[in-house]
Amino acid sequence: MKPYVLITAAYNEGAYIGKTIQSVLAQNLLPKHWIIVSDGSMDRTDEIIKKYSSKHEFIQYIRIEKRKQSHNFASKVFALNTGYNIIKKYHFDFIGHLDADITFHGSHYYELILDKFIRYPKLGVTGGYIYENNQGHFKSRPFNSVDSVAGGIQIFRRECYEDIAGFLPLEFGGEDWYAEVVARMKGWEVESFPELQVLHHKPTLGTKGSVKEGFRQGLMDYSLGSDPVFEIFKCLYRLKKRSHISYAFSRLYGYSRSFILRPEIPVSADFIRYLRKEQRKRLRIGFLSFFTSNQ
Repeated sequence: MKPYVLITAAYNEGAYIGKTIQSVLAQNLLPKHWIIVSDGSMDRTDEIIKKYSSKHEFIQYIRIEKRKQSHNFASKVFALNTGYNIIKKYHFDFIGHLDADITFHGSHYYELILDKFIRYPKLGVTGGYIYENNQGHFKSRPFNSVDSVAGGIQIFRRECYEDIAGFLPLEFGGEDWYAEVVARMKGWEVESFPELQVLHHKPTLGTKGSVKEGFRQGLMDYSLGSDPVFEIFKCLYRLKKRSHISYAFSRLYGYSRSFILRPEIPVSADFIRYLRKEQRKRLRIGFLSFFTSNQ
């Protein structure tokens, strides 16, 4: 089996990172190298990483201090890029980002992931489905999709990763979304596989609050050039779940506010054109499916 490497950016993940490391160690196929970057953590994160790195040679602990951008989501990208600048000198065929609050359902996860790459030569980005804790039981995240891979578990063919030419530091997040859109622009396929379950122990909405997180994601959507019509229908779709009503409205408000104020967009015009072409295609498919099913 061809070798793979991992990079983890961790900030104050003392409550989870030990389980993440143990879950990787339990895999039948271990990474050749694993860079874990503590992004200015102030809890037990560094202590836990160092404990495992002292026992396992393939785990490398790195600490960086928070930059001025630490108040926004760009900080994570700086940490990941720090890890990549260290790990790129090694020989490997696949590279994965792994969040510090993830564990795997079973010991064959990476073995099965690499098998997908072998079976599908144009597959550039892949991963499993995120399962989150819902009243004591892990359930599939409502908006998992086979044509998108959650950033916390994205794994890339090395050639695809290099085609992307690094992750873009974005103030409001969305670097994972940006990466997979650029991958498709470069001709790579992006697919996640529902049968590969990944457990996420710190749900985003649960830690930040649905209103605050929805608003942030609305700002993110605008900063990446999301199509206005697509944005409206996406938020309306989320209203189907009562638990997501406040989140959906706050996300639409965040996008609408940016649409009115027109802050500078950090992505290229070519990226925006490609993204909106994809989104309009999804809208057409959605409308066709709706009217067909109601005839």
